[in-house]
Amino acid sequence: MSIELNHTIVAARDKKASAQFLADILGLEVGPEYGPFVPVAIPNGVTLDYYERDGGPFVPQHYAFLVSEDEFDEIFGRIKSRGLTYWADPYHRRVNETNTNDGGRGVYWDDPDGHSLEIITRPYGSEG
Repeated sequence: MSIELNHTIVAARDKKASAQFLADILGLEVGPEYGPFVPVAIPNGVTLDYYERDGGPFVPQHYAFLVSEDEFDEIFGRIKSRGLTYWADPYHRRVNETNTNDGGRGVYWDDPDGHSLEIITRPYGSEG
């Protein structure tokens, strides 16, 4: 049996704005609204389905995307051109820096709802 992640639900205050934010940064398209969800399809077949919460707090989550070196440059360029704060670490201690973990490059930034987004060019644990 082959098991693959198909989709996950991302809580948002404004599902359309949050989906568009991610799509714009990653260079992707927002799909048509499907029921209560606004999807952003990732090229590996996983969909992030944005769901609007009706008030109340929610726990920010972490979403990491493995990208090529060229894609990293493009995405990182969009992060910087928007004036977004970014970090080299998940604890937000190394502001406006990138990391070189596992011989690749990585960076974290937050979406409008406080979810931590990350791009990496090498999977964690791949060096050594």
